Amino acid sequence: MKPVLSTDEVVRLEDIIEKEGTSKAELMELAGEFVAQEVERLKPRHVLILTGFGNNGGDGWVAADVLSQKGISVDVVTPVEPDEIPAVLARHVARRTAARDVSLYVGPSRDELSALLEKADVVVDAILGTGFHGSLRSPFSIWIRTVNDASPVVVSVDVPSGLDARTGHVEDDCIRADRTVTMLAPKIGLYSGDGPEYVGELVCGELYEKMDEVIGDVEHAAEIVEPADIVDYLQHLPANVDKYSRGSVLVVAGSTQYPGAAIMAAKSAARAGAGYVCVAAPEPCANIIRLALPSIPVVGIPYDSRGSFGAAARSAVCDLAKKYSCVLCGPGMTVSAGGMDVALGLLELDVPLILDADALNCLAKASIGGIDQTPEMYRREAPLIMTPHYRELSRLVGGDEVSDLVSAIDAAQKIVWAAGSDNLVVVAKGPTTAVVGVEKVLLPMSGPASLATAGSGDVLAGILAGSMALWADQVDIWELLVSYAVAIHSYTGFAAAEEYGEKSVIATDLIDLIGPAMHLAGDEALRSLGLLDGEGA
Repeated sequence: MKPVLSTDEVVRLEDIIEKEGTSKAELMELAGEFVAQEVERLKPRHVLILTGFGNNGGDGWVAADVLSQKGISVDVVTPVEPDEIPAVLARHVARRTAARDVSLYVGPSRDELSALLEKADVVVDAILGTGFHGSLRSPFSIWIRTVNDASPVVVSVDVPSGLDARTGHVEDDCIRADRTVTMLAPKIGLYSGDGPEYVGELVCGELYEKMDEVIGDVEHAAEIVEPADIVDYLQHLPANVDKYSRGSVLVVAGSTQYPGAAIMAAKSAARAGAGYVCVAAPEPCANIIRLALPSIPVVGIPYDSRGSFGAAARSAVCDLAKKYSCVLCGPGMTVSAGGMDVALGLLELDVPLILDADALNCLAKASIGGIDQTPEMYRREAPLIMTPHYRELSRLVGGDEVSDLVSAIDAAQKIVWAAGSDNLVVVAKGPTTAVVGVEKVLLPMSGPASLATAGSGDVLAGILAGSMALWADQVDIWELLVSYAVAIHSYTGFAAAEEYGEKSVIATDLIDLIGPAMHLAGDEALRSLGLLDGEGA
């Protein structure tokens, strides 16, 4: 797993590296060299480098120096003369580079900048770095708009200029990079909010040769889960397996209004590897589910006048749940008094539990001021996985706004830290999904925009349940098993987008692609470990 740092954590890391004997001046030289190396891969003849007032601009000046010495024509744009740059390190390298074989342009007009952009094969954005937040000021607001209008090939240094590296928020405008070359470690804002829209391909230069020895000395905002990290969950089933040893899932879901949610969740759980899946649904919709799922038994549960779980449902569901390896509760359940009783009753059982969708909304409704204020309601010994999207997560913490990855992680940590159980994981679903435990925040592979469709969450919940049932006896880190399930869901999104087109994917398309998605994930894991060449088997 690769660390993702906050901007404060990056500053602390730089201080540690400096204490170990590598100065910030040396890091700037290494950063500029790495940028030049990445630009050189694009085989440009003419490069335009836009620099700002700070150390991010200093990286750009170093890159200009290196590229010019390799015989590449370089133009450098700066807002002020090199002698007037306020950052000491950046001023030093700017003076040095200005004396070399580069063309210097100080404070060009928009038309002059447009002319420079027309000549360039590659543009290096070294205007604003990780310290930027708030509104853009002139001339950078003009520069960024001009670059985006010209649509050149852009390599951003550390972070696209205009993006807040702390939150991923873009207030005014932001460079649309084809590639972002970040330093030491990726920043959380590159994955949060608007970040993924502007970053392009992300490349990280660790710079410091002893990074493995010091990266553990700073906290990590999150860690990226790579294919090799989940390889244990992609192994073949043993020859002596049977349906019972593969684990069993009870899906507590559905209503007369939303029977399809139970159908999709149950079928996904079976596709994900569970040996036996059963559905407990309100009696009025049980026959619909039976017809759709001939291989999966369905138990009719007492219901209310709306066709949702009724007052007698809690006892019936909880008695049934004790027989299963894992219980998934929530998809299509609706928010009702009976549903609330069912969710709270399942929390009291000693069975691994996934709370999804309306089960989470029931939990939020049962609390006052957020469930983190009453952690005894959900604190338990057995594993508990919650799978809220941003709106559901906001309701769970009492209405605090959750709008991006950073705020989602903060909200999820309120919930897990209040309970303090290492068997509690919150899956904060969004464009970048975070898997949040007491000690770890993991970022599994993100899926494509095609996953943003109704019912996609029901499929993910089923994949989680099937994976949990199959692998529960072999889990050391619950966050990693959950990350595996999220990654498989992402792979189904890519496979479905390829088959149907990004805009045409519907949730039911994903279910029959769970098997192929597992093959894709397995190939990626083996390839990353050097055990598979080419395109895979």
